Amino acid sequence: MENVEPELPDPSVTDAQNGRGNPVPKKTHLTQIEVIPCKICGDKSSGVHYGVITCEGCKGFFRRSQSSSVSYSCSRQSNCPIDRASRNRCQSCRLKKCVAQGMSRDAVKFGRMSKRQRDSLFAEVERHRQQQRLQSSPGEAQPVPPYRPIKEPRSPHLIQPLAQAFPYPMDPEFRGCPPEVHPYLACPPGEVQASALAYRGSLRRDDNSGHTDRRGFDSRRSTPDAVLSMPGGEMGLRPYDPEDPFCSYPTSLHIEELCASIVRSHRETCQFRPEELQALKWKVFTREEVHAYQSKTVDEMWQLCAVRLTDAVQYVVEFAKRIPGFRQLCQNDQIALLKSGSMEVVLVRMSRIFNTENSTVFFDGKFAGTEVFKSLICADLIAAVFDFAHSMCALRLSEQQVALFSALVLINADRPCLEERGRVQRVRKDVELALSHILHRDNQQSLQSKLYEKMADLRSLCALHMEKLRWFRQLYPLTMHSLFPPLYKELFGSDTETQTLPAH
Repeated sequence: MENVEPELPDPSVTDAQNGRGNPVPKKTHLTQIEVIPCKICGDKSSGVHYGVITCEGCKGFFRRSQSSSVSYSCSRQSNCPIDRASRNRCQSCRLKKCVAQGMSRDAVKFGRMSKRQRDSLFAEVERHRQQQRLQSSPGEAQPVPPYRPIKEPRSPHLIQPLAQAFPYPMDPEFRGCPPEVHPYLACPPGEVQASALAYRGSLRRDDNSGHTDRRGFDSRRSTPDAVLSMPGGEMGLRPYDPEDPFCSYPTSLHIEELCASIVRSHRETCQFRPEELQALKWKVFTREEVHAYQSKTVDEMWQLCAVRLTDAVQYVVEFAKRIPGFRQLCQNDQIALLKSGSMEVVLVRMSRIFNTENSTVFFDGKFAGTEVFKSLICADLIAAVFDFAHSMCALRLSEQQVALFSALVLINADRPCLEERGRVQRVRKDVELALSHILHRDNQQSLQSKLYEKMADLRSLCALHMEKLRWFRQLYPLTMHSLFPPLYKELFGSDTETQTLPAH
């Protein structure tokens, strides 16, 4: 049973109003505690959970960690930094920090705190309030006005987990936006910030007619239309036109910049670096450990795999948000692309963590063969996934090629439920051009047709995954409803099921 959320007394209210001389706290709303950031990751807190002030994400993580079927291990040295951007990368170190901060199922409620503990909490609240007052004092920069959504998204249940999947540390101007705005997930057209894509390293600095700051941003080009709009309302990269004052470089430089941006986004949002995986290459599960996985019940193993898959999907969400042009699509289309394409990108990325020498994949801290997944009771799906990973590895793609192919898989105008296919198609054409450019540069043009064939394989694999998930949901509806990560259910659960789930 989770802790009842405490309310923080206001120490400024005394009992004089009640006719007594001793100060007596007055119950007020939890927002007084919420000025203190999460003690685990530093995100906005939502109250005292399991004895510690934490955010909703860390509260849910700690609750899930208390299940007897969950065990974590660190692939590094058990000293991973835990903050808002990295909290999902190492569950073992995150749990270690939770325990170190004092989180416990047996933690006392706020009402049982000693006077010294309450006074200390009041002092910390006041200290954070003072910092907030200083930060918002006259003369300081004010936050950017919040974005206004154009329309209600088609999948409202999906917005919260996707928006919270990864805070976007690159955009500090979005901090402070009310939660209902969800600026991390969608930027309405017309209000989008000008893309950095058109500026890095490509501006002429000998022209003093416009201001150029230290990052290479030219104030004359700070409008969205100058960068992202095309005739007829299209979006994308403006082709080189010597008569256009906003195009000061040829298409080749523009495409190079797009390639660099996507590759950088890929590298920053991969769970594991190549050198880390190489060091763990022969760290495989022992026979006893394999037997332990095989001894799990069907629902326990499905739950574990759902958690691990959701971890990978969260990185894909962050990757998507950093693809130039993606965040300028309407909110509905961003959600539609993620719902239909995130699993495919996870499967593409799986080739990075697959060891072809012993047919194992990195899972739960070590490399695992197909026998580890025996208790899932879906041997055909596991075999198909391993076969696909083998075939992807056989292509010997570079990290740059994996990055651009992942972006191409995700940005697909053929996905269902898109509202503005023309805009999606425009972004996709830019990514296609970037991939072709890289393959031509690497003298590997023959790979292009093979990669398009892989897209058909990906769709078949995802259809098989959905078939197995429907089978599991029929047998274990309560497990999926209560124990699967919300993001997994939103992405892969049926629309009818999602709409009928009770709010929690």
